[in-house]
Amino acid sequence: MISTRRSSQSHPRKVMKGLKLVSLTLLAMVMVLVVHADPSLAQESASSGGFNPQEILRNALQWIDSLGPIGAIAFIAIYIIAAVAFLPGSILTLGAGVVFGVVLGSIYVFIGATIGATAAFLVGRYLARDWIAQKIAGNEKFSAIDEAVGQEGFKIVLLTRLSPVFPFNLLNYAYGLTGVSLKDYVLGSIGMIPGTVMYVYIGSLAGDLAMIGGGDAPTNPTVQWAIRIIGFIATVAVTLYVTNVAKKALDKSVSKETV
Repeated sequence: MISTRRSSQSHPRKVMKGLKLVSLTLLAMVMVLVVHADPSLAQESASSGGFNPQEILRNALQWIDSLGPIGAIAFIAIYIIAAVAFLPGSILTLGAGVVFGVVLGSIYVFIGATIGATAAFLVGRYLARDWIAQKIAGNEKFSAIDEAVGQEGFKIVLLTRLSPVFPFNLLNYAYGLTGVSLKDYVLGSIGMIPGTVMYVYIGSLAGDLAMIGGGDAPTNPTVQWAIRIIGFIATVAVTLYVTNVAKKALDKSVSKETV
């Protein structure tokens, strides 16, 4: 019994260490990439006495802007790394509007965000999914909910992607712990399109990367209200839908137990 308990306690610790290792490794890759692009950034970072991810990403965007045609490839690569390493993707999304314009910026952001989200999903699934499955194996209610969410995965992923209430980076890993299939997860990413286009458009209004992420960035009231309305509707919809799915799963589980 003692050895079993120790084993069960050590497994989640290994999972957390694995997640931290992956995130720190990818974070280091971003920092090295940006510093090699402009060595002066290393001195600025050291003199500031702290780690500022927004400033690093802003400098990365300036470097990307100087690359010309191949800048799109570098942007997508950095967006993928940022998604896995929990870096603020909003800076990159807004910056894409300045560097690439609304149309191309939206396309590049969507590609980078989708691949990055998928990578994070796979990390969460293969580092922690098996452990979660073992924990809920003996609980019929949790197993039923997990199975139901997996069956309705596309709709749930789509609705949560439409809502800004659900944090993008955290949601990527969280879905890896559910029964959602990789296919439904990837297809559900189309829910990011409205928000992506809107934020890239807002970024394009700035016209200067120095304004991205700052309090002086321009805003469009119509776009802002559109984001809020879409987000509110999606949040209510996903809450009601997930609640209904969970209720049906629980009712099914309870009916089986009483037979």
